[in-house]
Amino acid sequence: GDPSQKIDYVFKVVLIGDSAVGKSQILARFSRNEFSLDSKATIGVEFQTRTLVIEHKSVKAQIWDTAGQERAVTSAYYRGAVGAMLVYDITKRQTFDHIPRWLEELRGHADKNIVIILLGNKSDLENQREVPTEDAKEFAQKEGLFFLETSALEATNVETAFMTVLTEIFNIVNKKNLVADENQGNGNPASLAGKKIVIPGPAQEIPAKSNMCCRS
Repeated sequence: GDPSQKIDYVFKVVLIGDSAVGKSQILARFSRNEFSLDSKATIGVEFQTRTLVIEHKSVKAQIWDTAGQERAVTSAYYRGAVGAMLVYDITKRQTFDHIPRWLEELRGHADKNIVIILLGNKSDLENQREVPTEDAKEFAQKEGLFFLETSALEATNVETAFMTVLTEIFNIVNKKNLVADENQGNGNPASLAGKKIVIPGPAQEIPAKSNMCCRS
């Protein structure tokens, strides 16, 4: 096989928040570096992937996007998610006021160690701002969330937001590995090497190693 194709980790990250706050645009900007003004409302669930290198490891981010109007996003959507982006629109106060409800739902369905970032999107529309940065910062601090304001249109902070979440997940996973190594005492600390933290979603089959061995 081609060693450059080796994926060390697959991290599933979910985007949540009201509809029309720009979740799909944030995703398109991150995964394909695109932005489209006439984007359609997301129907159901879709995901995109992008592979990045964090500390010399290859990390595949699997980013899930859903239609925000489905108040009860199914628990399958959250299953296996290790990161979440809670998105509101800085020009629509209501989308920020709904964030506590989204957070409650997230905490009800997701792993308690999930890494969460609050994103105030559409920061390019400063003249229409209805949500002061301070309000969001205060909320994020109180709830222990990362926080950034983004503009998918201008590509502001989108990359930073994903890198913040993915790097934090990476560090948590590697801390766990270190602890596991130490707990094995004089056993074989190398036994975790090469283990993948794989979070397959319902739409993704991770091919077994054996299938991949014999490609010419």
